[in-house]
Amino acid sequence: MDLDQALDQLAQDAAAPLDVAELALWLARDEYANVDVEAYLSELTGMAHEVKRYLRGSLEARVFGLCRYLFHEMGFRGNIQDYYDPRNSYLNEVLDRRTGLPITLSLVAMAVGQRAGLQIAGIGLPGHFVAMAKADGQEVLFDPFHGGRQLTPADCETLVQQVTGMPFQATPEQLEPVPLRLLVLRLLTNLKGVYLQQKDFLRAARVIERLRQLSPEDILQRRDLGVSLVHAGQPGRAIDHLAAYLSITPGSTDNDAVRQLLNQALKAVGRWN
Repeated sequence: MDLDQALDQLAQDAAAPLDVAELALWLARDEYANVDVEAYLSELTGMAHEVKRYLRGSLEARVFGLCRYLFHEMGFRGNIQDYYDPRNSYLNEVLDRRTGLPITLSLVAMAVGQRAGLQIAGIGLPGHFVAMAKADGQEVLFDPFHGGRQLTPADCETLVQQVTGMPFQATPEQLEPVPLRLLVLRLLTNLKGVYLQQKDFLRAARVIERLRQLSPEDILQRRDLGVSLVHAGQPGRAIDHLAAYLSITPGSTDNDAVRQLLNQALKAVGRWN
């Protein structure tokens, strides 16, 4: 897979027919340059072969079998102790360490389930990501972060309220599968937030550049890229992004702060000449 080409394709077609696991593994190579993508894909294929013996009976029974295999026999679990560890967002680390975030554990369930012949999609609830299996007009929601427990729409409402503190109505529209582009955007946005929280601005900038490939017209990503580059000690790369943001959003409430950073970057570059 050519990652740049794949992200450009997703920017044009949110539901482009790409393998979510392969895409996630190629994204992981930004941080882990030596990730053997084919080896991890073979591991997922092996899991899918093993799980097939659990996929018997009704859709609920098959989902139960998939979750029993992944979250009990294989030991995948939500990383409650260190939720904001950036490794939770990289599929290679999730496969190695058997722990991750709601979205990456859902991704594992999607990758293994789909390879085993079970149609599974991601569901992007506010504040929490879950999965849904579909077959013959039936749907089963389940929560990979919490051991694969099956969910009703009412359970989803309670879960979102617990996580966000906000009321939530689990309408059919809210429980629609997330297109691949939005799944990858959410995955990268989580990682961006972790790196910004850790003040790891160089890594944050790298992730934001990937986000910009998926959403090239998102001026807020361009602003955040410029800000991160200034804080990462790369003012020369920041200037065009900050200037573009000020030009496109002349009435924004953060313009004074952005202009100060732009002037700081210009002065730093001026000292080089």
